[in-house]
Amino acid sequence: MTQTESKLADEEAYHEHEDTDGGPSFQRALARYRDLTIDALVGGVPQGSHKYLYDLVPVYPLRGGKGLRGALCLAMCCALGGNESRALNSAVAIELFHNAFLIHDDVQDGSIRRRGGPTLHRQHGIGIAVNVGNAANLLALHRLTKNRSFLGHQLTWQIAEETERMLNHSLEGQAIELGWIRDNICKLEEKDYLHMCLKKTSWYSFIYPLRVGALLAGDHELTLEQFCAFGWYLGAAFQIRDDVLNLSGRYGKYGKEICGDLWEGKRTLMLIHLLNHCERPERRQIKSFLAKRREERTVAEVSWLHRLMIGYGSIDAASRIASELAGAALLEGLTALREVPDSDHKRFILDMVLYVIRRDR
Repeated sequence: MTQTESKLADEEAYHEHEDTDGGPSFQRALARYRDLTIDALVGGVPQGSHKYLYDLVPVYPLRGGKGLRGALCLAMCCALGGNESRALNSAVAIELFHNAFLIHDDVQDGSIRRRGGPTLHRQHGIGIAVNVGNAANLLALHRLTKNRSFLGHQLTWQIAEETERMLNHSLEGQAIELGWIRDNICKLEEKDYLHMCLKKTSWYSFIYPLRVGALLAGDHELTLEQFCAFGWYLGAAFQIRDDVLNLSGRYGKYGKEICGDLWEGKRTLMLIHLLNHCERPERRQIKSFLAKRREERTVAEVSWLHRLMIGYGSIDAASRIASELAGAALLEGLTALREVPDSDHKRFILDMVLYVIRRDR
């Protein structure tokens, strides 16, 4: 049997007993990982001393986020023979970094809603929101330094190096996306978007949690590089699905501003597809729209742009690419974990692929 045939056989066996797409066992596992992580996160935040600092750190976590990143860290550690108590500090740090990114991202994008409520800067002002995001980063670093007492200096330092690598990639990815908006870049290709996704989304949302979880598990034969392709494809599929939901989701499920990406002028895969397939006069109009500040754009213009995306099949094209990336992620995941004994934790990691691509929020 060739390597490709072996991969396909593994994928076929996986689908024979899949319980995903938010199925009961996956959702129960995700809820348990999330509750464990968020309870520890909230319990570790200084209480009652800073009304406009630490008291606001738990606001986004308590609004019911998915908790995917901390869950992946816990699941990978356990799948490779570790235990949850060993990984909990790091899972909490990962969720704190994530929520700090959300707070700062909302400020940078001028977003209005987050997880069913007003964004922190809309509620308390930009200055307070930025400071709270910084506090979340500080608490994340505090959690990682606490690892020394039971992980030892060497492993704690390895996790710190992974964290530095993740932050470097994430900040560079954010700079790429913000630069496209700032300079009104309209000549982009699919590969440009996927590179940005690798830097901005894949590293901190998937590659980093998987690699940290593997480090925490201790002795095993897998190398950290085995999770890079899996996490990259999974992160890109996740981001494209998120962008699609921003245009076609229901607010009650999605929890963020529908068509917010159009108001913000984000260079999503759908917008890139539209710019590369529309007529020249339409392209000039789109470029003119994107040159405006958010507050200068109108409902009529956003609706027009949304209709163009539908008419040119841009949303459908992006969804197809997300599905292809999810398929590639599944093959990479099956390959990386092939020698790992079957367990609920391993199943959760693989089930994450279809959850990511079929989720509605």
